[in-house]
Amino acid sequence: MIVFDLQCSDAGHVFEAWFGSSADYEEQRGRGLVSCPICGSAKVGKAIMAPAVGAKGNRKDETKPGSAGADKPLAVSNADPDPAQRKAMLEALARQQAKALEKSDYVGEDFAAEARAMHDGEIDERPIHGRTSLDEAKELLADGVPVAPLPLPIRPPKSDN
Repeated sequence: MIVFDLQCSDAGHVFEAWFGSSADYEEQRGRGLVSCPICGSAKVGKAIMAPAVGAKGNRKDETKPGSAGADKPLAVSNADPDPAQRKAMLEALARQQAKALEKSDYVGEDFAAEARAMHDGEIDERPIHGRTSLDEAKELLADGVPVAPLPLPIRPPKSDN
């Protein structure tokens, strides 16, 4: 499949169209099957397109504060982030997780029992985190107990030297 930016000659509308190949486009245009979806004009031709070219690896980072592009939104990309970006993203995720756990009680290996007891109304609800097996987590979810894994591993309190 190939996508073309097309433009009608009558009003200058620009739009995208997908074709199996360049030959398919030419054949359909020749038969009058390509028309402007906005005004219906059959006077349609290819518009100027900017090719998708990957960024050079030695570019200056324009997203750092004080740089020319710092006020621009970040572009979404399917490419893996470079190591510095990956580190920054993991650090931001770690900060958010730590903030979320500030008001949560660590219950260790008792997580499944505590979560179930709260769900069943046996004890007061409160934010908790701890450890459980995958099978126990699946059982909790099957029983309607809301649980979710933490994105990053944690060290239990008082386990630091």
